[in-house]
Amino acid sequence: MKQVDFEHGSVTSNLFHTALPMLVAQVLSLLYSIVDRIYIGRIPGEGTAALGGIGLCFPIIIMVTAFTNLYGSGGAPLCSIARGRGDKDYARTIMNMAFFFLFWTSFILMLIGEVFAPQLLVLFGASAESLPYALAYLRIYMLGTLFTMIASGMNPYINSQGFAETGMLTVVIGAVSNLILDPIFIFVFKMGVRGAAWATILSQMLSAIFVMRFLLSDQAELRLSFMSPREFAKHLKLAWNIVSLGAASFIMQFTNSLVSISCNSVLSHFGGDVYVSVMTIISSVRQILDTPMLALTDGASPMVSYNYGAKRPKPIYKTIRLLTIIGLTYTMTIWLLIMLVPGMFIRIFTSDAELMKDAIPALHIYFFAFMFQTLQYTGQSVFKALNKKNRAIFFSLFRKVVMVVPLTYLLPYAFNMGTRGVFMAEPISNFIGGT
Repeated sequence: MKQVDFEHGSVTSNLFHTALPMLVAQVLSLLYSIVDRIYIGRIPGEGTAALGGIGLCFPIIIMVTAFTNLYGSGGAPLCSIARGRGDKDYARTIMNMAFFFLFWTSFILMLIGEVFAPQLLVLFGASAESLPYALAYLRIYMLGTLFTMIASGMNPYINSQGFAETGMLTVVIGAVSNLILDPIFIFVFKMGVRGAAWATILSQMLSAIFVMRFLLSDQAELRLSFMSPREFAKHLKLAWNIVSLGAASFIMQFTNSLVSISCNSVLSHFGGDVYVSVMTIISSVRQILDTPMLALTDGASPMVSYNYGAKRPKPIYKTIRLLTIIGLTYTMTIWLLIMLVPGMFIRIFTSDAELMKDAIPALHIYFFAFMFQTLQYTGQSVFKALNKKNRAIFFSLFRKVVMVVPLTYLLPYAFNMGTRGVFMAEPISNFIGGT
């Protein structure tokens, strides 16, 4: 696989060569969860209830992603900066420590999820009708925590070495497998939500195997080695640097989980299980539409980190300008499409006429200030890439914890806006946080 040389070439060309494979990878990565929801929403007679049940699992799944990003997004920029300085031994140590974190954390999270799944789901708003679907999916999903965390958490270290196409292929393997296995397990074997969960973790297992195979091979510039607890203890300061930088991504995902819990709780109170299903659909649309921006910022991150380590500021400034211009153009286009043809997005997940009637106005409200997401994602990405952890953490906390969560309760209850208030919290926070 071709390695992108961050030392030479134009910023635009390098950004294209890193962001395009990541865009493909991000789009395919969506298939893990999005395809599940597309098929689950069409299970005869129980699709809407099952979709709501899966939505209740989001906070826990997001928490697994949060810990994955803590070590993946925390260490990968440091790895790129070290490569930019020419210190490959230090870069390799960072990668090995991240793997140590991912490996042991996955077992702890799996045990917590398996033991406390019923209590957590009830806490997050599961009703007697939705709990069986949520529990069936979650207990199987948590069995694959190790595969999920290795596949997603170590992939940034492949990208940080300039192997964007290999990073893309990692995701392609799992996503295509999931696309094939989902309908077989759900409909042919008639396993319903359990089939969707099994398809997901088997697909993640294949991705994890590919990641490990590459990082342990001679193809990798930085080869992975397994670190003992004694060796890990020698680098506690570095461990802190990884975790503290990754805290921005962790907080972003953790607060996403907190927002999901808050939204489901308030919507369940004001609108019942139907509105939990509406939020599941809107969250799924949001995941799809965020993907190009995430790919763009993730593609730029190794370039920014490498040039920062090499003390070359001009390419960094140009990268930031490119990210902002491309991002604003994209988000404005998407906003226009949502305003003009909202049904096109909703029909991806459901053909239920009643559900669409509630989902379309909610979609309009939720995405009203979508273009300000560009400023949020660009800023977050650049702060992390430059190892400016305090600023990255502040903005992660500011938008979600300071604004979205309080507004999710304040607008429906204090201002009597009901379900409408829940969906309005997002555009208000986008406008203020992005600005």
